[in-house]
Amino acid sequence: MSAATAVSASRRGPIARALDRFATNPVALLGLAVLAVIVLAILTYPIWWAYSPNQIDLRALNKGPSASHWFGTDGVGRDVLARLMQGGRISLLVAVTSVAVSIVIGFLVGAVSSFSGRVVDGAIMRLVDLAMTLPPVILLLVLASIVGTGIAPTIAVISLLSWPVLSRMIRARLLELRERDFVVASRGMGAGMGHLLLRHGLPNCVDILVVYATLQIANAILLEAGLSFLGLGIAPPEASWGNMLNAARSTSVLEQYVWQWMFPGVALVITVLAINFVGDGLRDAFDPRSDLQ
Repeated sequence: MSAATAVSASRRGPIARALDRFATNPVALLGLAVLAVIVLAILTYPIWWAYSPNQIDLRALNKGPSASHWFGTDGVGRDVLARLMQGGRISLLVAVTSVAVSIVIGFLVGAVSSFSGRVVDGAIMRLVDLAMTLPPVILLLVLASIVGTGIAPTIAVISLLSWPVLSRMIRARLLELRERDFVVASRGMGAGMGHLLLRHGLPNCVDILVVYATLQIANAILLEAGLSFLGLGIAPPEASWGNMLNAARSTSVLEQYVWQWMFPGVALVITVLAINFVGDGLRDAFDPRSDLQ
């Protein structure tokens, strides 16, 4: 029976086997459940919550958590819970979009480099090395100051900062792949770069792209929060977890109105931890050595 089960499992595809391994990881499943609750809450909050993010109630300035304002209000009477939910929307929008853009750039750069000749490969990799040697914090601040504030500039800044590492991982995978018989045969039959990338390169890099995307979303959320905290990301009155923390940085708010910084900080920490748990679970699930254990 065990031999038959092993044979049946070996006949399944690598993605199906990876998902089976992911389903046996309790920490990853916990992170996925927490993340699902967070995403559902921030997407549906206008349905079940009466306040909007920028709705001002002058009778409730700096009020603590209560039955009418579950997470209290800020210094101008805006509901903290509504702004927290809207800030989550903005953070996830920026993170997911920037990661999608960086995945496209990183995959194309790494794949083109690996399938091109030695001269083109060397030139592209030197550009990637140059991008990786630039100080990330300084580059982040310079780019943010050049392109300005707002959702689109923040997405552009994070995208431009995130792709070099992925391009190197893709190149390393495809350098080994391009020597296989089916790729050599395709090139010998006149297959173009587009065919090689979509037919052979992309399917064999799915595991790298999935794990990278999951882990990079957490990094992008932190980058967006950091930029917004410094005033270089999402500008008020638009809500963001970063600018909510920035608005609560004064000593009086830190000491007297704890709810104004505690809830955004807790939301940021829990969301990033949940995404990292899922990313670690996916990384372990897609590890080919897992089948040998």
